Amino acid sequence: MKRSLRGEGIGRICLSVAETTMERALRAIQEAHRAADLIELRVDYLRKPFLARLMTGRRKPFIVTNRPKGEGGRYRGDERRRLGILKEAVNLGAEYIDVEIGTGKQRFQHLIANKRETQIILSFHDFQGTPSPKELRRLFDRMIQWRPDLVKIVTFAQSWEDNFHILSLISYANKKKERIVAFCMGEKGKISRVFAPSMGAAWTYASLSKERASAPGQLTVREIVEIWERLR
Repeated sequence: MKRSLRGEGIGRICLSVAETTMERALRAIQEAHRAADLIELRVDYLRKPFLARLMTGRRKPFIVTNRPKGEGGRYRGDERRRLGILKEAVNLGAEYIDVEIGTGKQRFQHLIANKRETQIILSFHDFQGTPSPKELRRLFDRMIQWRPDLVKIVTFAQSWEDNFHILSLISYANKKKERIVAFCMGEKGKISRVFAPSMGAAWTYASLSKERASAPGQLTVREIVEIWERLR
């Protein structure tokens, strides 16, 4: 991929690396370095993750995510081990780690107690639908009380209107001077993935190819940048 795929000046793209082997993950990271502003490493996809090797020599900020099966991820093991991998990412100097609100406030606070320079993303995912704007704002207000560095709220679009609901949440967060990533999943949610950065979201997520998408409705980096270029 050429550097121009990143679409500088339009928005920020976080490219998700969701591979099952170390070799494929390392190759994907090299591809992602040329196409993205940030790289999300989905550790839950890896059968035998070796974080130190994956993070060595990185040229872009890393988000380390270890999503449990109940939150739409692939991690099926012990919860202590799952959080231990995130702690390891902090110790290795990861720029971000993604922690689900379902992890619980006590465990979340334990993770951020020694976070050093790592920024904490507190995330929420709804794979069934999109709450009302009022419910979304209530959820956001509850999440910022945990004092994360960034809130991520991702819902599933059952209708086109759901895109407007989630995008309005970005404006709400901006007025409170809080950083947010918010968009809808699913075929009907692609619009929000495209427009979220222009509304003030910190970034949007993309994949290297359709076959390597880590969430329903996730666009490729090429698709997003081509749309941005046409809109500009």
